[in-house]
Amino acid sequence: MSDTASPRARFLANVRGAGDTPNLELAELAGKYGVTTRYTDWKGNLTQVSAKTVRAVLGALGIKADTPEEVAAELQEFDNRPWRRPIPPATVIRVGAEHWVPITLAEGTVGQLWIDLDDDPLLGGSGARVDLGAVASQDTVRRVIDGQPMVQYRVALPRDLPPGWHRLGLAVAGAAAAEGALVVSPERLELPEALRTHSVWGPMVQLYAARSRSSWGTGDFADLGALGYQMAQSNGADFVLINPIHAGEPVPPYTPSPYLPATRDFTNPFYIRPEDIEEYATAPAEVISQVDALAAQARQANSNPGSLDRDQLWPLKRTALEALYAVPRSPGRQADLDQFRAERQPGIGDFALWSALKDSGLDRTVEFGSPEAAGFAATHATLVEFHVWLQWIADQQVDAAQARCKAGGMALGIVKDLAVGVHPEGADAWSRQAVLATSVQVGAPPDYFNQMGQGWSEPPWRPDALEATGYAAYRSMLRAVLAHAGALRVDHILGLTRLWWIPEGQGPADGTYVAYDREAMVSILVLEARRAGAVVVGEDLGVVPPGLREYLGSRGLLGNSIVWFEKTPDGSGLLDPERYRYLAMTTVTTHDLPPTSAYLAGEHIAQRDRLGLLDTPLDKARELAAAERNQMVDMLVRRGFLTGDKRGDELEIVKALHRFLLATPSVMLGVSLADLVGERRTQNLPGTDREYPNWSVPLADATGRSVYIEDIEALPAFKAITEVMQSSAASPASPGD
Repeated sequence: MSDTASPRARFLANVRGAGDTPNLELAELAGKYGVTTRYTDWKGNLTQVSAKTVRAVLGALGIKADTPEEVAAELQEFDNRPWRRPIPPATVIRVGAEHWVPITLAEGTVGQLWIDLDDDPLLGGSGARVDLGAVASQDTVRRVIDGQPMVQYRVALPRDLPPGWHRLGLAVAGAAAAEGALVVSPERLELPEALRTHSVWGPMVQLYAARSRSSWGTGDFADLGALGYQMAQSNGADFVLINPIHAGEPVPPYTPSPYLPATRDFTNPFYIRPEDIEEYATAPAEVISQVDALAAQARQANSNPGSLDRDQLWPLKRTALEALYAVPRSPGRQADLDQFRAERQPGIGDFALWSALKDSGLDRTVEFGSPEAAGFAATHATLVEFHVWLQWIADQQVDAAQARCKAGGMALGIVKDLAVGVHPEGADAWSRQAVLATSVQVGAPPDYFNQMGQGWSEPPWRPDALEATGYAAYRSMLRAVLAHAGALRVDHILGLTRLWWIPEGQGPADGTYVAYDREAMVSILVLEARRAGAVVVGEDLGVVPPGLREYLGSRGLLGNSIVWFEKTPDGSGLLDPERYRYLAMTTVTTHDLPPTSAYLAGEHIAQRDRLGLLDTPLDKARELAAAERNQMVDMLVRRGFLTGDKRGDELEIVKALHRFLLATPSVMLGVSLADLVGERRTQNLPGTDREYPNWSVPLADATGRSVYIEDIEALPAFKAITEVMQSSAASPASPGD
């Protein structure tokens, strides 16, 4: 290149993918909407996002950017938009913060401001109205918008507002002119007393896999309560972490992945125990006989230790639930159902209607909010009400499971899991089109483990639409998932600050990051967790933006540490346990890795080779896996967690890894139920769909025999690992040379 080339040209020449580069105006527009135009990839290279991708992502945000004229018009509109709204649709601040809110009025008019306080006494709210008086400030700006002279004032908010969801209102000439959400968040989420004094531990469970002899061939809410009580009473566990239990489709074919739900606002009735419904005890004998026969049939259909069949199970359970729904409810029970419905409106009505449409095969042809939808709801009222009833029953049974865990002595009880997004053809995609982006999907850019990148098919939140609607949908989702839980694991918590958007028709590598208002998203999460009295664990693995972990920690949110992935700053060695984070849930493995014994044996390498998923030659992959294992074993021996003569003993190494957990300062320690029973199969094999039975592997022991929760305490691995986790004497030796 010539020495006379411009600095911009020289810069772009050193950036990967510099062809089809966004011009300055397009890049400026993208920046205003949080759309990244270049980023650092997993190899440390600065990568330029193509103009095609930028335009497509802006299009998903409703922004026209195909021509220079459209870009110029959109830039002007972005600058004018704040002048067209009297009050911001959402203002999110922290308790005690100094904050000024922009109030825009036509020149010559006078406005009166007030705040309607949240009425939740837990947060210090009273529901009272606070009169802020006439809009006035010395700090004003003027602009002519659409021919009308406008004045924008900066008005200071009171600094003594309690945490909560308040409403900021404006009246002009005595009439209400505008309102906006005013969210005041605690500075940080404080840990409960039990976690301030010592670390707590608990099993990590794929609920569908953890079945009992009384359940319908897969684990359910009754099994969850029984397992939690048992683990607390006999083994000193303080929590049980489960997979997402968000609602899925009401009819087969059933999506196996709990991370691709129809909605995150409601609960999956798949996990209901029909016999625990109160009306079962008062049902006619023929109904009880019918339910019992269906239960036996379901257990037989899912007796295979190799894979669960949801498509066989759900129709059987649903038939039983329909029979119990028809049993008359007592006046008190009906009143409880009516109250539940009223408290969950309008969301439950929308979800129940979608479920009924899905039952009828009309979910793709009837538009949300259309006359056809209203007509269907009227003519199929009983079916719609059945789906409301299912949610009421599911909510009651989750509540009962949490009560059972707490009765056993658990400090936290159930730890729920929040999926990143929702199914592109599910209930939320149908009813929340105003706040979800279409023509794009969420995924991940290429990284070391997935060098082609990942596409997850989920439509992302639109950050602009969330703000414009006062974050109402986000709040609704958080309140739903935090109900009846002592803690919440947020999958891919990086998504609260940015998500990888992939335009329709393009590959995962052709996406780009879209930024979210980190302060608003995290503050709302902190507020709702505080309201629910829950701990939050953020799964912060992968390519983490600089400073994000520190920011989340400053807000009182726990991170997630996996022993195999925690490295020294230079990446050459394993991190010593003392250097782990205090605010973290630390575990040996995850649901995306094989159980620890299988991982140590390198079985995942052979499996990935059989499925054609290796990106390196088999011999090289085995060599790398052996080196990783040896490095781990060397560290365990060096630190005194394992004696040298046990280097070849899988169970002893697994025990040593859990001794390692106890030597970390992390406040939560998770132990895979698969490790506790000696299971060797992974629940999810990333990079596969139909090639492997993801999310459908029932719990089995090391020999492949089915394991029921009634039997787990007798298993050798369970006894060995729980003995370690209950031991307060387990501590590392002094570091050796």
